[in-house]
Amino acid sequence: MKINRLNSIILLGLIAIISILVAQLLWTKEAFTLEQKKLSQKAHIALLEVSRKLYEGTDHEHSCQNPVQKISNDYYIVNIENDFEPDILEFYLKSEFKKMNITTDFEYAMYNCQSDEMVYGDYVSLSKKGKQNKTVYFPKHKNLVYYFAVRFPNETTYLFSSMRFWFVLSTALILILLIYVYSIFKLLQQKKYSELQRDFINNMTHEFKTPLSSILIASKYLIEQNPIKEDKKLHTYTDIIINQSNKLNNHIEKILNIAKSDYAPLEIKKETVLIVPIIEETIENIQLKYPEASVKIETTSKDFQIETDVFHFHNLVYNLLDNAVKYCTEKPEILVQISQQNQTLKLAFVDNGIGIPVKNISFIFDKFYRVKNEKSNEVNGFGLGLYYVKEICSLQNWKIKAENNQEKGITITLSIPYKK
Repeated sequence: MKINRLNSIILLGLIAIISILVAQLLWTKEAFTLEQKKLSQKAHIALLEVSRKLYEGTDHEHSCQNPVQKISNDYYIVNIENDFEPDILEFYLKSEFKKMNITTDFEYAMYNCQSDEMVYGDYVSLSKKGKQNKTVYFPKHKNLVYYFAVRFPNETTYLFSSMRFWFVLSTALILILLIYVYSIFKLLQQKKYSELQRDFINNMTHEFKTPLSSILIASKYLIEQNPIKEDKKLHTYTDIIINQSNKLNNHIEKILNIAKSDYAPLEIKKETVLIVPIIEETIENIQLKYPEASVKIETTSKDFQIETDVFHFHNLVYNLLDNAVKYCTEKPEILVQISQQNQTLKLAFVDNGIGIPVKNISFIFDKFYRVKNEKSNEVNGFGLGLYYVKEICSLQNWKIKAENNQEKGITITLSIPYKK
């Protein structure tokens, strides 16, 4: 169901973005057509005005009602039926185009009835200084005696430049679409890899648990036998097998829990509890495992209560204390400080371990992350303990922070919302 929903959301998002892009491109095309019509209208009005001015001061009347003809998008001819000078024509063209805010370059030619051919006039640049000498063919037109032709060679470029905003917007939408498609591709790829990883871990751990259970059952039966009890060495070796099998079993359970939490959130069953007794009980378990460790509690009150899942809170404290002991090169000394600051309960675990390089301290809560050093190579583990701690804190909206102490070791602080 979740996969179908995700696919539906991806498909709808893709359809929406493509629809917006298509609509934008259609609007851009319409805007280009509109700009083309506007330029054509302005050119038509300007050329009509040039035609009218060429008749001023003459005794002739303009017999042609519509002297301007548009031959193509960028080519116009104007029928004058009266002789005119090239310099005057150019002056009128420049002035009228300027009035109509036509700033693109143009070129013109006039029909010479004596030579029966079009005589190239000039290339007029309104946007650049200087003139360009070009020779462009202007076709003749039948049944016209006195006329001139005007061409806008850069009309398309001029129209595109006036629509800069539309093209920037269309480009931005195309980029958004490409980024969306790429992100979806990477998301699906990552999802596939995540599922493969989870399936691999689940299969691997389940395969490990079957022979491990057999080893534990056989070892526990074996250690109860009289020959084993009477032989000190055999009893020690059997005890080592049981302890190491239990340790391996704990690691496997931890991996299974983390893999399960990736697929479905861990269940938190909250209840109001006193935290000091839970921490004291956890300390007793740690000291049974590490008799040399010294763990003390420093609290302003033994009556601090929080709402939490007892099982997960116990595991959280155990993981933090276990890490503090394992990553210590001398006699482990751990101080658990409990204090209240305004509406927050601070739970700090201060150790005298090897510490963590500043550049790596922000990664210690990442899954499978282990700081590369000599001690990490000695300590067995998968880099899941602190990840589990961070997950439990996140599920309960607690904050967790790690920082190096001034002398040695680190302090991991939990900030828990607290109300009396």
